[in-house]
Amino acid sequence: QVQLVESGGGLVQAGGSLRLSCAASGIRFGIHTMGWYRQAPGKQRELVATVTSGNSTNYADSVKGRFTISRDNAKNTVSLQMNSLKPEDTAVYYCNARFISFHYWGQGTQVTVSS
Repeated sequence: QVQLVESGGGLVQAGGSLRLSCAASGIRFGIHTMGWYRQAPGKQRELVATVTSGNSTNYADSVKGRFTISRDNAKNTVSLQMNSLKPEDTAVYYCNARFISFHYWGQGTQVTVSS
């Protein structure tokens, strides 16, 4: 059974930092592209950042220079370091694992940035 379990969300003031982590089980972690997506109230889920099995990264323009995604294949984890947080970063953040057409999702973790 595939499980993606996120942790690290919370409430932070604008300009602050948070680090999200996602622990994966039930998949061959090393071959999956791992990613973080977010969904704000009333909006569609959007890509935040991804990291491939070869460690190539991709970021949404809105988070470039502020967020950093990383993976640890030995621990089957993917992390998202979020710095200089803005109120518009407020959303539920979801961990995603993707291999070819297979997608797996975590349950989400709330990030709230106060102004």
